[in-house]
Amino acid sequence: MTAKDCIRMLREIKDVAFATVDDKGQPQNRIIDVMLAESEKLYFCTARGKDFYREITAAHCAAIVGMNEKYQMIRLNGNVAKPEDQKKWIDRIFEENPSMNQVYPGESRYILEPFCIESGQVEFFDLGKEPIYRESFSFGNEEREQKGFHITEDCIGCGACAEGCPQKCIMEGSPYKIDPYHCLHCGLCKESCPVGAVRRIV
Repeated sequence: MTAKDCIRMLREIKDVAFATVDDKGQPQNRIIDVMLAESEKLYFCTARGKDFYREITAAHCAAIVGMNEKYQMIRLNGNVAKPEDQKKWIDRIFEENPSMNQVYPGESRYILEPFCIESGQVEFFDLGKEPIYRESFSFGNEEREQKGFHITEDCIGCGACAEGCPQKCIMEGSPYKIDPYHCLHCGLCKESCPVGAVRRIV
């Protein structure tokens, strides 16, 4: 699995949730189509009269989430930019998504503007497996962010964290270790540790 694979999966899901923030600082969410996925770039479009357009052009970022029928979820946070040659990209979007011609026939398509996400963070989260599987990536010029929990050298080896872990992804050792690929990030290990040896990765 790679960042490129995750972006391709978002295109296959197509109708995904985009989160933005409005001019009052309130969170907004709507379903937007992923129109194109090329290499590690994701393209979408919206009309200039929409609130979504104002929010995207003001903040230049978006958070996206989609889930397929296999309960595989993709979360992406990225920087949004307008590609050069706007009309060319709108024409390309309409070629790849012919149903758009019914919504915006003829020249009315050019009320739309294309946007591209070419850098950010993406996470693959498979809830259809036992144990669950997750993996995070960066793409473009972004550095990969570390998330989850870590057991420090303060561990006394009591095993309380492993005993309570819902995915049984904590392995015995000195200190105990969390398998990040199967961790839910629920924080139960941190709350169970009697000596505070479990720390959140920030």
